[in-house]
Amino acid sequence: MSVIIKSADVGSPAARAGISGGETLVSINGNGIEDVLDYRFYQNESRLILGIIGENGKLKKIRIKKEEDEELGLEFETYLMDKKHSCLNKCIFCFIDQLPPGLRESLYFKDDDSRLSFLFGNYITLTNITEHEIERIIRMHISPINISVHTTNPELRVKMMTNKNAGRVLSVIDRFNDAGIKINCQLVLCPGYNDGAELEKTLGDLTALENAECIAAVPVGLTRYREGLARLEPFNQKTAGDVLDIIDRFGDECVKKYGERRVYGADEFYLLAGRDIPPAEYYGDFLQLENGVGLWALLLDEAVKAINESDYGLDKPRKVSLATGEAAYPLLKHIVDLCKEKWHNLDCRVYAVKNNFFGGRISVSGLVTATDIYDQLKGTDLGEELLIPSVMLRQEGDMFLDSVTVSELSERLNIKITPVDNDGWLLIDRILGKKE
Repeated sequence: MSVIIKSADVGSPAARAGISGGETLVSINGNGIEDVLDYRFYQNESRLILGIIGENGKLKKIRIKKEEDEELGLEFETYLMDKKHSCLNKCIFCFIDQLPPGLRESLYFKDDDSRLSFLFGNYITLTNITEHEIERIIRMHISPINISVHTTNPELRVKMMTNKNAGRVLSVIDRFNDAGIKINCQLVLCPGYNDGAELEKTLGDLTALENAECIAAVPVGLTRYREGLARLEPFNQKTAGDVLDIIDRFGDECVKKYGERRVYGADEFYLLAGRDIPPAEYYGDFLQLENGVGLWALLLDEAVKAINESDYGLDKPRKVSLATGEAAYPLLKHIVDLCKEKWHNLDCRVYAVKNNFFGGRISVSGLVTATDIYDQLKGTDLGEELLIPSVMLRQEGDMFLDSVTVSELSERLNIKITPVDNDGWLLIDRILGKKE
């Protein structure tokens, strides 16, 4: 267990101790270091003894005194200090298996890494987790941990994930729960598989766990690239409504038992069922925004407050456009209408971009491509600026799923394009053209 050091930050405790790139970190206070979790956990103490192998191949001990929780200051070739752990499942609902060929290589990688769950909020399935990793999570009390559960029926989970180890999920979750580790659960629901009575069983099992603090159900996403994959049907108005009825019942029971709702349906379920999305206060601390749970309510709540509390004067006429996915169009149209009622010299139009790239069943903004935006908005008078949700872009904020950059699309449409985060206050500022 060791990892090669790339460099030491200038002025850091490691640099002051004379540690340099090319040396190898073996241990901290006698604890072996194999990846970022070990490093981040054991570096926090104020007095450290580092086991370092120098470039001469000899082991040396370096003593360091620093402030508690002060960063040690070592840099490594990769953030995790080794390779990402890939997914071993073949889930019938996997979105990556529904991608078309020809996209950038990174989009086809399926991660299933407990370290990414802690560091970045990624969801893991627990199918390839080792006993060493389980014990380390408990020992370090890594919390919360995000788990893609889908179902607590062992046989059904094996069937849905096409992995013989998938049925062990409850035993591992029980160990985390007993250790006091908070758990966020994700359920990707597929009609005829894990909805209905199976959903009731899953929610019954999970809501019985004291530390399962949030359980989110999301509908399966189906693209037009499903050749050779399991036959799945999308949710319709009735089946989506049936899911919400079950979620509401278990959520109400959690309110009585724990004083918090805990069980939520993704915004998409409400849109499919033709039901009003609950108000912001329904969602508590918004623990699963990344799963589309409460995004609508939070954005609307923030935007309305921003509009009502703003004393900004729009001194000259402004013409601006917004491009979004079909699902979010009604919400953004409503927000824009409220803006236009207050600022009469604002000319703002919202465009719902149909997802031809992935197929008509995909309507979320995060999967809209530059190709579809260009094909549907070319030749349109978009005003002085086009606003887009930042979720359309990769993490670096520069490129769409179809590998077209923001600057390339901006040039093709001959307009300034501004990505906007899911923040109601920021959205109103951008609509009005306020400077940062």
